[in-house]
Amino acid sequence: MSVETLTFGCRLNAYEGEVMKVEAEKAGLEDAIIINTCAVTAEAVRQAKQAVRKAKRDNPQRRIIVTGCAAQTEARTFGDMAEVDLVIGNADKLEAKSYAPMVFGTPLNDKVQVNDIMSVRETAGHLIEGMDGRARAFVQVQNGCDHRCTFCIIPFGRGPSRSVPMGLVVEQIKKLVGNGYGEMVLTGVDITSYGGDLPGTPSLGKLVQAILRHVPGLSRLRISSIDSIEADPALYEAVASDRRLMPHLHLSLQSGDDLILKRMKRRHSREDALGIVAKLRSLRPDMVFGADIIAGFPTETDEMFANSLQFVSEADLTYLHVFPYSPRVGTPAARMPQVAKSVARQRAAQLRALGAEQFTKLCASRVGLVESVLIERDGLGRTEQFVPVVVPGTLPGQIVPVRIKAISTDGLVGEPIKDAA
Repeated sequence: MSVETLTFGCRLNAYEGEVMKVEAEKAGLEDAIIINTCAVTAEAVRQAKQAVRKAKRDNPQRRIIVTGCAAQTEARTFGDMAEVDLVIGNADKLEAKSYAPMVFGTPLNDKVQVNDIMSVRETAGHLIEGMDGRARAFVQVQNGCDHRCTFCIIPFGRGPSRSVPMGLVVEQIKKLVGNGYGEMVLTGVDITSYGGDLPGTPSLGKLVQAILRHVPGLSRLRISSIDSIEADPALYEAVASDRRLMPHLHLSLQSGDDLILKRMKRRHSREDALGIVAKLRSLRPDMVFGADIIAGFPTETDEMFANSLQFVSEADLTYLHVFPYSPRVGTPAARMPQVAKSVARQRAAQLRALGAEQFTKLCASRVGLVESVLIERDGLGRTEQFVPVVVPGTLPGQIVPVRIKAISTDGLVGEPIKDAA
């Protein structure tokens, strides 16, 4: 059997999952399952352990390799699982040598092969031919994080911020476009910190402009989650000047209350975030926004939570990624006065319900319009604003004009415009 990868968590992990599969097969690894874990919440770690047990139960003859952020931050926990054959840290999971068959059963007599992620100073621009079975491709441009938000364990799973040189990013995107991919998604852990470690300190906005300028055949470019306070002038210029940059941004917001933002050690205020949303909408009126929001952060009162709810409506956010607060051992927030788990879950449910209302409102506003839709798989695609659309009679990889006829439970329903130029 060939190598299979199971990926949890962010878009960066999705990209890395493709690289790992290629590198493992290059090393001659066979009959193995690589589980690429996430550590953003305790629930994510629990799901990873559950996946390990299920993978071994369903495939007793296959080797189980665990890597990713949870493997980096809780290496020994996974190493102590009888189902696991090898644990590889985030620093080494993209290297073929880490998967060489000789690694198993080495004289080290230790299946945990995890190094100090804080010593890593470079992120390689791994070139991949494409994303298996997808119409869009993720392109890693940055890794790691230099910030220390009080709730977050990810810097200890990913290490310091480091960027892929612009030339390598452009080269990879050219290759993917040549292989038929119409949409690229730039990914990273703290993508708006891009370039601070590179000669000349280019910014994310400069990278976006370079991609759009040097890859004229690229139809669509997306940016994954951004720390809005770090958005640079060149990024605003790109939003205003090139329609190929998609009108959908996901904000690393976390809360709509100023005191909670301070206790989180975030670098923006409520007004900062509202101002950035307003500025981007003034440049691109069709822009829609999503956001990460934590419910039940330590010390959060009902009034503070109400400020987050109000922010969603005031900023007209559409796609909410909601987390009930989960204490991560070793973070300052874990030592703060905790909100009851039941309260955090209840608040998360309120936020998700509001997010569903906001999404329905967006969908209703698109009925009757003509949308440019990237078809991801037979009969299903997404608009420029990332709304799912059922489009009968279409094939993966096409970008087609679609008239929106109705809303559905999960998004929109449309029909292709046959005689469009």
